[in-house]
Amino acid sequence: SHPPLCPPGIKCGGVLSAPSGNFSSPNFPGPYPYETECTWLIVVAEGSSVLLSFSHFELEYHAACAYDYLQVYNGAARDRGNLLGTFCGRSPPPPFASAWHVMAVIFRSDRHVAKHGFAAAYRKGGGGGRQWKSIHPSVLPHHPHHLCLPADACGGQLTGLSGEITSPRYPESYPNDAECHWSIGGASSGGPLTLVFADFQVEGGQGCGFDYVAIFDGPTTAAPCLGRYCGSAHPPRTVSSTPHLLVLFKSDFNIGGRGFKAHFYSAGECQEVFTTIKGNFSSPRYPNFYPNNLKCQWSIQLPPGYRIKVFFMDMELEGRSSLTGSCDYDHLAAFDGGTENGSLLGRWCGRESPVPITSHHNQLLLVLHTDRNMAKRGFSVAYVGVVPMNVSCTRTDFHIQIPVQSLAQLERNRIYLGTPSCAAQVVGGNFKIHTRFDTCGTESQKRNNTSVIVSTLYIDFSVGNQEDVHQYEVQCEPKRKEASVILIAGPDPSRLSLAENLVEVQQQDGGVMDTREIKSQDTSDIVFISICILAGLLMVIAVVGLVLL
Repeated sequence: SHPPLCPPGIKCGGVLSAPSGNFSSPNFPGPYPYETECTWLIVVAEGSSVLLSFSHFELEYHAACAYDYLQVYNGAARDRGNLLGTFCGRSPPPPFASAWHVMAVIFRSDRHVAKHGFAAAYRKGGGGGRQWKSIHPSVLPHHPHHLCLPADACGGQLTGLSGEITSPRYPESYPNDAECHWSIGGASSGGPLTLVFADFQVEGGQGCGFDYVAIFDGPTTAAPCLGRYCGSAHPPRTVSSTPHLLVLFKSDFNIGGRGFKAHFYSAGECQEVFTTIKGNFSSPRYPNFYPNNLKCQWSIQLPPGYRIKVFFMDMELEGRSSLTGSCDYDHLAAFDGGTENGSLLGRWCGRESPVPITSHHNQLLLVLHTDRNMAKRGFSVAYVGVVPMNVSCTRTDFHIQIPVQSLAQLERNRIYLGTPSCAAQVVGGNFKIHTRFDTCGTESQKRNNTSVIVSTLYIDFSVGNQEDVHQYEVQCEPKRKEASVILIAGPDPSRLSLAENLVEVQQQDGGVMDTREIKSQDTSDIVFISICILAGLLMVIAVVGLVLL
């Protein structure tokens, strides 16, 4: 009832059971056919591994390999935890060694653009002993021989930049007497690897002597052990010092658990903590496409009293779900506080341009989730700490107070209202500015049909030739004696376009101090000239009147 996956007469896929052999895309070295899907299952002797390499490779390019692609799996089934990689374009996949004696290779082409395809060779390699069971007949409808697979597929050689590993049968209870080795690494980036556990429930016990997960800082168990874990507490985030990690899972003869699920990635910039008053960061590999299957966290932790304002410079993630209209796939989320338990400040995807967000506390967490397919350019953000300050006003004066400990490294002349001549004084434990409205660059404006007094507070964090001046708009409504303050500029100086945009927005609302001064000078000049002209006209009229009389 189903149409053939390949046009008639084209050999496509099959079971390769010789100790070594070659295979290639249909028509190779000519262009492969459209709308084709081929699956090769490579099976070597039990207890051995499959060694796979590619001599030629050219598929239609797409940044997320969404059109034509080749996938390599450990085992026969398309278990996403056993996906070794998805490939397209001209860069050949790296050599692979399977975790057991079965490997699957899947080639797919769509209805547009055909390239020359690929040529691959495989051979039997060494391997460790495992328990085996027969393949279910439905997996191999065309295979005449009896084949074997691991009783509970586990372990593998994982060479992608990111991926997921799970215990056998997860989330159902893992089997007894299991031993799994996941060798992670070998990707072209060659950087440290990060391993994060999303779920963990393994039989506990004194010293984790029964069931356990052990993590080694290298490709074998001879490498230094980074930790041995059991029970129900998630193991801590682990970062290797080499481009390799080995994860070992062992279970004994009784008592099991749900097991574990863990993510790994070689993007070192995927987990960072920032404690400086300002900074900027971006998604892994930005502006190139980010990896799939990531969970990245950027935690901003500033001194008590500070709040954090985040400016979104650029964002292009996978778009919203057409079914739900929500950011169900790749998305960036911001949480108020240091954990995902904090209140959600926003969740974004696609090509959105979020307005700046401000935390309510001194910690903010940004989390990027990416799924297993479709990647985009990612995002770039800048943040700045909003200095804790108390601003009040009377009908004639501004009062500004900032704890010295919040700006402990700054001299008082680095904090001024309007002009450097209106610098702060140190009184007790506070920087204080107490000034009348008719000084320090203040000016009266109409906002929402209400008269307000507006000025700009400058805090100068500059070091050497690196200019870094944060600006706050200070506003007072004298009739109500109500004051407010808002951060208007201050991200990284290398992101000047953002600061300029912020200035433009402020000018629409009434302008930044410098332009206000120019505008007021221009206005006063025009008024003065107008008065002079009017006086001259009046004098002419008076003289003419006298002559006529």
